Amino acid sequence: MDIQQRLTAFALLGATWVLWLLVVLSVISVAVVIERTYYILASRGDIESLLHDLLALLKKGDLKGAAELLKGSKTFEARVALIGVESAESGPEAARERMAAEQQLVRLQMERNLAFLGTVGNNAPFVGLLGTVIGVIRAFHTLDETAGRVTAGLMADIGEALVATAIGILVALPAVAGFNLFQRIIRGRMARAEAMADHVIASLKSSDNGGDADRTQTD
Repeated sequence: MDIQQRLTAFALLGATWVLWLLVVLSVISVAVVIERTYYILASRGDIESLLHDLLALLKKGDLKGAAELLKGSKTFEARVALIGVESAESGPEAARERMAAEQQLVRLQMERNLAFLGTVGNNAPFVGLLGTVIGVIRAFHTLDETAGRVTAGLMADIGEALVATAIGILVALPAVAGFNLFQRIIRGRMARAEAMADHVIASLKSSDNGGDADRTQTD
């Protein structure tokens, strides 16, 4: 049996397994969307109020109070800023580098499992198309067996082929929408974390400059 005969024999088994595969992918995609939604919502907070209070403490040079304030926040933005505040004694540049590293870790955590959504969104239509091809092959085989007569079996094979394509598209659309939505949210969160990190660095540099000025006057 050559490769073409083997593929034909495989196609004649039907596209039911393709439909079930799409259903499984859809269920997993929904689970990922729910889990990511809960994870991101659980880390929300009033960033503007937090930043206002943080800058007030940094302006007074109260690093301990600033650290306690940030530890009390469940946001990713506060987590990044906390690394900078705790690294204040090492200097602004060291604090910036450590906050940049923490931002990368935060991004990885927020993007966890999103690659699966992107993969399903990009490939589910092709999986559905595979089911369509299998259904068409079976339809032609049925047509050959019935000498060109339209039978219930032929119509069932054609219907299965069309349903496979439709389900592939239906599975892909929510996955793509969820992936794009989460990516937009993550970009916004990372932008706010970057802004808060810049405020921390600016405050640390201001404190250093103030300390240098005081030492100059003393000398």
